[in-house]
Amino acid sequence: MLCLGIESTSHTIGLGIVDDDGNILANERSTLTTESGGIHPRKALEHHHLFFGLLLEKVFDTAKVKPSDIDLIAFSKGPGLGGTLRVSAAAARALATKLNIPLIGVNHPIAHIEIAKLTSGFKDPVILYVSGANTQIISLAAGRYRVAGETLDIGIGNFLDAFGRYIGLGFPQGPKVEELASKSKTYIELPYTIKGIDFSFSGILTNLKRISSKYKPKLSKAKLGPAKQYVSLGKEDLCYSTQETVFAILTEAVERALAHLDKKELLVTGGVAANKRLGEMLNTMCKARGIKFHQVPRELSGDQGAMIAWLGILEHKAGRKQTLKQTEVDKNWRADEVDVIWT
Repeated sequence: MLCLGIESTSHTIGLGIVDDDGNILANERSTLTTESGGIHPRKALEHHHLFFGLLLEKVFDTAKVKPSDIDLIAFSKGPGLGGTLRVSAAAARALATKLNIPLIGVNHPIAHIEIAKLTSGFKDPVILYVSGANTQIISLAAGRYRVAGETLDIGIGNFLDAFGRYIGLGFPQGPKVEELASKSKTYIELPYTIKGIDFSFSGILTNLKRISSKYKPKLSKAKLGPAKQYVSLGKEDLCYSTQETVFAILTEAVERALAHLDKKELLVTGGVAANKRLGEMLNTMCKARGIKFHQVPRELSGDQGAMIAWLGILEHKAGRKQTLKQTEVDKNWRADEVDVIWT
């Protein structure tokens, strides 16, 4: 069985072709970027319309298959931006109708989870799902992916983008924050907000904006820390301190979840899972606790069509069928609202 997966929840349009053994035959995508500032939903919509046809042709060329070879179409039904979600939904409906094959809309966060489980071989992990709008600690129980802990305000990806945007970086800001952070070892004390297995980042962002406002684009003097000492401050120091603080929060929350749920495997997935420093922190904690750890491969960490195709195959083979009415997009669709019938 071959499935064509279409992803368009936010800034990325992606198409992938996967077979029912989990082999990824093609995985093509295009991401909207900016020199400064964030993304506008209308610009993302225009970008996806512009690149869909090019990617569709490319994905078939890469996989060396024809449209008539496809047995199933899957698309990201939600959560995400309403306008961009409709790009993949409309395209999927049109292709499924033309090819006269089944169509299935899948949950985007669960697609991230299942592609990571495929690459890890883990059966019953705690999952740290870190993306733009979502930051959740998840575990499968009683037929659903249950959220053990999550952000109380903004997702880690959106937090990093908002911070990067404030200091003048272009979208996506997260990888640029990571690059700058690697150039510093100067730690600036920031708020540390964790409540059991839940956490929040908005207060840290407010504090970073206050600190950032005290210096010009390169270097100046800023009053920082409880000792009220003056130090030379650069963007690299802010990025380093930001990553060390928020990733320590996530690592502590995950460690608590592992202990509470008595699990022996940890999986990190989602766009921010590509961050090397986050992986290092989690791996160090897992080694100390005797936990198996897997960081989803970088090429499968961000939004892409292969993960949508793979989840489509899992659900279809488990017997899930959808009418056209049931393929309406849902921009607020949570992972813990989906019945997991394929395990």
